[in-house]
Amino acid sequence: MLIISQNLTNYGIPIPDDVIFRINLAWVNSLDELKDILKKHHDHRIFLDLPVGRIKPPNNKYTLEELVPIIQAHNEIRYFAISNVESRSDLEEFVRLLPRNIIIVPKIESPTAITNIGDIVSILNEQEIVVMLDHDDLFSAIIKRNEPTTKFKEYITGLVDFCQKNNITLLRTVGVIFSDAEKRVTEYMK
Repeated sequence: MLIISQNLTNYGIPIPDDVIFRINLAWVNSLDELKDILKKHHDHRIFLDLPVGRIKPPNNKYTLEELVPIIQAHNEIRYFAISNVESRSDLEEFVRLLPRNIIIVPKIESPTAITNIGDIVSILNEQEIVVMLDHDDLFSAIIKRNEPTTKFKEYITGLVDFCQKNNITLLRTVGVIFSDAEKRVTEYMK
């Protein structure tokens, strides 16, 4: 599974047909903009990423109730990621309200989430279970908890082992794009 971010399109880089197009809603300034992006990329499978509990910029926020009609109208949306999932209860509303054809992807960003991974995935009834690891936020959470940074590798190894043993797809970041052409300060802070 190869997922490519919407920010890639800001630089005219072509998106291969066989990739999944990720739309991070933190970077979408309005629901109309989301609809425009979906229309432009209707030929790709779409991975929507909802920043729940995000405090760093950009920090656009949308409710699930606002998003459900858009999701229902766009069959190309296949995945829906939710940030800062630490327990099964963080997913209950999404499981209840999202259409059944959507694969819910909990984003694992803390030691608590890794400790609770069995409970988290137990609410997901999909044939395909997918979780997403945010390495940077995990590392920050370890520091915030005053745990030794050596625990970072232990947590990741534990998550990787759990996913392998339970036939769960684990998405991990592989590189980023840096550019000296980025001038949109307002995209980061409103």
